[in-house]
Amino acid sequence: MTNRWLWYCLLSVCLVFLCPTVRAENAFRATITGVGENKFPVAVAKFLGEEGAVTSVTAIVKANLERSGMFRLVNATLPNLDETSTPSITELRQLQADVLLTGSVKSLANGKIEVRFRLWDARKGSQLGGQILSAHVSDMRLLAHRVADTVYEKMTGEQGAFATRIAYVSRSRNAYALMIADADGEGAQTALSSTSSIISPVWSPDGRRLAYVTFESRKAVVVVQDVQTGKRSVLANFRGSNSSPAWSPDSNQLLVTLSHGGGSQLYLLGLDGKIIRRLAASDAIDTEATWSPDGQHIYFISDRSGGPQIYRTTLQGDNIQRITFNGNYNISPDISPDGKWMVYVSQSDGAYQTHVMELSTGKIRSVSDTRHDESPSFAPNSRWLVYATKMGGKNVLMTTTVNGNFKTMTETGKSTVLEPNWGPFLPFSKPTTAAPTS
Repeated sequence: MTNRWLWYCLLSVCLVFLCPTVRAENAFRATITGVGENKFPVAVAKFLGEEGAVTSVTAIVKANLERSGMFRLVNATLPNLDETSTPSITELRQLQADVLLTGSVKSLANGKIEVRFRLWDARKGSQLGGQILSAHVSDMRLLAHRVADTVYEKMTGEQGAFATRIAYVSRSRNAYALMIADADGEGAQTALSSTSSIISPVWSPDGRRLAYVTFESRKAVVVVQDVQTGKRSVLANFRGSNSSPAWSPDSNQLLVTLSHGGGSQLYLLGLDGKIIRRLAASDAIDTEATWSPDGQHIYFISDRSGGPQIYRTTLQGDNIQRITFNGNYNISPDISPDGKWMVYVSQSDGAYQTHVMELSTGKIRSVSDTRHDESPSFAPNSRWLVYATKMGGKNVLMTTTVNGNFKTMTETGKSTVLEPNWGPFLPFSKPTTAAPTS
């Protein structure tokens, strides 16, 4: 596992490697394990009109629902159903499902695609609603994710996060790429290719930008990149090391770890890169900050008690409180968007495992059965989280429910996948991922 804490302690400089540019990722391979609780039986009829299409809306919707751990798929044996069909109550009950999803796919002019769907209460024989969605054919996967989000919300009362994106770092030999993919790991696009290391990518809460650390100038520098245009700007390139960016909830400021004063400390910066203030002065290493959703508190890592532990402070840097006490090594905190949970990595007996703490009670649960976890990150609905780990000798991404009962492992080709960060909810129109510009 990449020991980021050791990296901060040493403040090492990454060398520039002369290797080929990383190309776009191939499709992920997913393996689902665990037992979900309170699964809803759902039947998904094959969407009419998608025969011969490269992208199957039906398959994507089914995969999304299954990966969530909330649904049990039931075979829909009713042929030739679409959103205009009215199945009989007898047919619906024969499905032995709570709901039935039907729909169709239609090609429109100017390269657009239209997806229509309807959801049925299979027990009562009543409609639960339907929608008509359209987009460019290149965003057909997005439309399918939107369909799955609708089913998820109707059945659980919570917003689905299938139509969101993750950012992660891909390493192939000594070439690196910052990748942006759908939440299921598919449809990956390259946001940045580099022969130098890329670490700590993090989405802005508005979904428009990514901040990350590069070593292109032979030292750690924080860069902000516009996802839609690819335009890059240097946020922090002070003397010493510049690392661990963390966006404020309003996307207008970032906390960054700087060592230009002699030790690694937290500083608040504006989008123009100017220092607003130092968060809290200490002789310890303070790093890996993350914000509470209301922007009133900061969680961060410090070794002020002798080893790396998680602390909380106000935005003014006062009333500092230690949060983790179990174990001697706790790093990489992330706070759920609903403010109820904190995920972090804890080291014990040589294993680095993902833990979730209920912030109101302090109760802790390990959600991992692997030993090399890093960079856990919550989905925007607070229901799932993603982290990087090793399994079977391969670096993979692991998605799990907050209780750890249901997991999906994703791996891809020969590339190593690292440093995942789950993005926010998207507006319906997905921004294009563009190549970087100066």
